[in-house]
Amino acid sequence: MGILGRRGFTLTEVLIGLIILSVGILAITTLHITSTKSGYFSNNVAQATIFAQDKLEFLKNLPYNDSDLSIGQHNEGIVSGTIFSRQYTIVEDAGNSMKTITVIIDWANQGSHSISFSTIRAK
Repeated sequence: MGILGRRGFTLTEVLIGLIILSVGILAITTLHITSTKSGYFSNNVAQATIFAQDKLEFLKNLPYNDSDLSIGQHNEGIVSGTIFSRQYTIVEDAGNSMKTITVIIDWANQGSHSISFSTIRAK
């Protein structure tokens, strides 16, 4: 069999194949980076939720007239060893029989973020 009968790939075909493979790998890399960033953000939201719920449960279990449940805003600052700051607000209704407790967790990571939870505490 002569040279004309041989089968194989030309240099152009190999280059086109490499370009298609490179584009595919680049797309997968971009998806991986996005996935990693989303996972990190989700972890921060989960931690902030835990800090907020923990404080909310603590405040709900205090006696109604406890000093921690005094009317107004209470800023606790940075939660030790974390990037989160915690504050809570107590508002009493007009009849002095219920208090609305709102806990807010703030953090900064590629922008400012916050999460808040509220509950009502009766006498």
